[in-house]
Amino acid sequence: MKDNLMLIGEIAEFFGVSRKAIRLYEKKGILKPVEVDACNGYRYYSPDQVRQLNALLELKALGFSLDEIKTIIDGEATGEQLFASLEKKRQAWQQTIDAASYKMECLGGIIDNLRSLQGAENMAQMTEEERAWLLVKLVCIEDVRAQRALSEALWL
Repeated sequence: MKDNLMLIGEIAEFFGVSRKAIRLYEKKGILKPVEVDACNGYRYYSPDQVRQLNALLELKALGFSLDEIKTIIDGEATGEQLFASLEKKRQAWQQTIDAASYKMECLGGIIDNLRSLQGAENMAQMTEEERAWLLVKLVCIEDVRAQRALSEALWL
């Protein structure tokens, strides 16, 4: 290390990213080395830049694009724009959670259907047509959900 500076390989290893990724961040203008050795081309980064890389990686993990990260790190976004951007990402993650919850619910329905169907454990002995109908009964839970909702509505 040279005067508290870290080489590209050192920060790449520390953060578990490739040197190529750090060079991409440099090319995008997000993370520029504080010094580049003219003789050997080695890139050196200051402690502040290491903190910037940490912020960059955190924002990337939260789903921000490199262009969005550049705007945030460069301070180009107003406080209101930053808040709106963060809120938009939060809503996107909430939608992902909702979609995953729905898929888990669907899988639960398939499992329940499988448990309630007789002969499902003997799928290997079924004909191709019998297996196809069994799979339709197992997987098509939307009809069951719609029937339940209609039934509940009629009884209200």
